[in-house]
Amino acid sequence: MIREVEGDILLSQADAWAHGVAPMDHFDSGLALSLREHYPSMYKDFRHYCQTYHPKPGDVWLWQSADHRKIFNLLTQEAAQGNSGHPGRASTINVRHCLKNLVREMQRESIRSLAIPRIATGVGGLDWKDVQPLVEEYLGPIDIAVFVYTTYHKGITAEEII
Repeated sequence: MIREVEGDILLSQADAWAHGVAPMDHFDSGLALSLREHYPSMYKDFRHYCQTYHPKPGDVWLWQSADHRKIFNLLTQEAAQGNSGHPGRASTINVRHCLKNLVREMQRESIRSLAIPRIATGVGGLDWKDVQPLVEEYLGPIDIAVFVYTTYHKGITAEEII
C-alpha cells in the first residue's frame, strides 16, 4: 500500500526510511544533508562503504543506527565526475534497479513500513511523473506500508495511517 503524506520524514515512525544518493555522495543538500546532520556516523560509514566496495548506481546500502533506525541509501544518481564533488543526475534505469533491490532488502529485513521522499527528483533532477510509476510498480504490490513524503514540513509529523 502506498500513501502520500506531508511532513518531516525525520519524524517518521516507519520501520525504515529510504533516500536517494550517488556513489561517494557528500550528503550536502536536501534530505541527505538532514540525515548527515542527524546521523553523522551514517555519512562516515557510507563513505567507508563506497571506498571499500565501489558500489554502482542502482545499488542499495542499508545502514542501521545505534537506536535501531534503518535507512536505505538508494544509489539513484551517477557518481560525481572528476573532483567536482557534485553528484551526477539520476536516471529512471537507476531508480528501477534501486527499487527492485530495495524490495528484496526490505523483505530480507522483515520491514513492515517505509518512509520515502520523492526519490531522484531533487538533486537527482528527475520529474516525479517519471518516477512515480516506478514507485507504484515496485512498491505497490508488496505487503509493506509505504509513505511517500511529497511535501516537506520541518517539525511536522505526518499522519502515517495505514
